[in-house]
Amino acid sequence: MRIISGKYGRRRFPVPTNITARPTTDMARESLFNLLATRIDLEQCHALDLFAGTGAISFEFLSRGCLSVTCVEQAATQWKFITKVKNILDDPNITVVRGDAFKFIASCHRSFDIIFADPPYDHPRFAEIPQLILDSDLVTEGTMVIIEHSKVHDFSSIPQFTEHRAYGKVNFSFFKA
Repeated sequence: MRIISGKYGRRRFPVPTNITARPTTDMARESLFNLLATRIDLEQCHALDLFAGTGAISFEFLSRGCLSVTCVEQAATQWKFITKVKNILDDPNITVVRGDAFKFIASCHRSFDIIFADPPYDHPRFAEIPQLILDSDLVTEGTMVIIEHSKVHDFSSIPQFTEHRAYGKVNFSFFKA
């Protein structure tokens, strides 16, 4: 895993071979963060990364100066990897939560400025995720929500939907609370 830019830019961390996550490609991640840089001041944001996988998005948020980053990952291998990288970076602004993202959405009463979710594309509840987040206490007026998904999903009928971007096979849908 490579952190693309920011204070930890160009740092690389070997990902365990037994990881079950599907990491967001470097090209898609770089394109996403270039887009975000034109729309939001990440240095004033509290970010949430749901279904964090390798933590690449979390560490990109952290590297680009977010005030705080919370990442949620259930799988032990991925959670251990994220925790290992967190310990290497020794940055107090990241919190790693080992747990089910759906339970986190339902039980967390803290709001965030930006929320990124990259659930497994084949998750049986995938289509519910944007609305679950938008209806939760995680969002407040102005919260930006980004869902990574395959081309199979179209979230444009959700009232808070603002746009869709595709970078290769990676799709992002954006929502504004």
